[in-house]
Amino acid sequence: MGQSSSTTNYSINRFLTPTTISSESSDLADEINIGPLRDHTEDIPDDCLAYIFQLLKAGDRKSSSLVCKRWLRVDAQSRRRLSLIAQSEIISYVPTIFTRFDSVAKLSLRCGRKSVSLNDDALLMISIRCENLTRLKLRGCRELTELGMANFAKNCKNLTKFSCGSCNFGVEGINWMLKYCTDLEELTIKRLRSVNNGNELVIVPGAAALSLKSICLKELVNGQCFEPLVVECKKLKTLKVIRCLGDWDSVLVKIGNGNGILSDVHLERLQVSDIGLGAIAKCVNIDSLHIVRNPDCSNLGLVSVAENCRKLRKLHIDGWNINRIGDEGLIAVAKQCPELQELVLICVHVTHLSMAAIAVNCQRLERLALCGIGAIGDAEIACIAAKCVELKKLCIKGCAISDTAIEALAWGCPNLVKVKIKKCRGVSSEVVNWLLRRKGSLVVSFDAAESEGLDASGSDVGGQESGVEFPVMGDQVVVGDGPSVSIGRLALLRAKLGFFASRNLVPCAFNKSSNHGDSSSSNL
Repeated sequence: MGQSSSTTNYSINRFLTPTTISSESSDLADEINIGPLRDHTEDIPDDCLAYIFQLLKAGDRKSSSLVCKRWLRVDAQSRRRLSLIAQSEIISYVPTIFTRFDSVAKLSLRCGRKSVSLNDDALLMISIRCENLTRLKLRGCRELTELGMANFAKNCKNLTKFSCGSCNFGVEGINWMLKYCTDLEELTIKRLRSVNNGNELVIVPGAAALSLKSICLKELVNGQCFEPLVVECKKLKTLKVIRCLGDWDSVLVKIGNGNGILSDVHLERLQVSDIGLGAIAKCVNIDSLHIVRNPDCSNLGLVSVAENCRKLRKLHIDGWNINRIGDEGLIAVAKQCPELQELVLICVHVTHLSMAAIAVNCQRLERLALCGIGAIGDAEIACIAAKCVELKKLCIKGCAISDTAIEALAWGCPNLVKVKIKKCRGVSSEVVNWLLRRKGSLVVSFDAAESEGLDASGSDVGGQESGVEFPVMGDQVVVGDGPSVSIGRLALLRAKLGFFASRNLVPCAFNKSSNHGDSSSSNL
């Protein structure tokens, strides 16, 4: 007993102090003296210590930096990312912050709606101390002006990624960034207030047009002022336009006539029709396409895309229950796009014909999501289970399936690793448990609640920009006894008026009450 106590004390203190082990055993009557010990972490090179810090979470890294002066120094010198609350008071702390963190390359400045943000002077001080900055994100910095953005751009010419949202500077501020940041590759603009106020100025492509590869425009009333930039970027690979007013067909026509490397297109809640989809179809290298709640897009445009974009690997369609995209378009995709790996269908008018064509022809399909489609039943799932041998992830939400469909999955889809079943009233927890016994390595997320009027905006895969992904769960199956908590306003409305009430409502392409795919409550 005495030896155990002494050994415990030694193990705790051996790195910090000289230790004397006393033995109470009759075999060891004399004390064992051990010389002074030292901190062995001193042998770890600074580079290795910095790498260890990079593996820690933010809170753990902050705590670790307070262990000693050396750790504090190494943490500061190796920190590449920094996120600050950008209130007006920050100006007095800028010299201290960026004297300590002098190697920051990625900076995020955020300010809440009820607070006064940093001003041009503070941003200028930051730009002087962060000459190596490559990424900047601004959120809610309403005190910044065009002059402040001009001074920043002149000092941080190595910027490769710029994102701003809910700021007050307008088109001129963006033009300064495009003029001086010649290496800019990614540009994201969201709710830029001066642009939304109808400013008649247009975006001048500038030197950055030669390097820009990704443009994302969100919730802009006057988003058409970005047309010259979008058209002139010949290296543009990714274009995302979400809830921006104006006629976008003409913009897409100009892009289709001059861009040969565009590969990723996301169109959500826009005034865009089959003309725009036909123009996109001219970009033959398209491999990822999102068509989300665009009421003027139909089978005709989807057929045009399928016939020309043979390299298509990812397709997301949210039909908004208006029945303009259905079997005709999806059969064309099945026949013309054999490399399709990911397919997400939400509130789309499909039947067994198109699902069978996809199951037979798209042999590389790995991820499939079917949400809010009343025509999807046991026969369709059985066909998928039998034919889609490469399928790895499957999501079924608000469809008319029963235990029979789940049993079919047990005997098919040999590579299936994750399944998500939500709001399918005909599926019981018993068959889910049986499926798990049949396929022990399978991860299943199951919601046993009765369907309450599906809201596609709250769907797990609606409009996602990062692809289909399943949640990581400790247990293999999750069974919910109550209704789902991720119910939007539209879902509550449909619960009162009936599942098909939405078909009698005039769709509004700019309904801000629904959630965007970026902020989905959960992922596939």
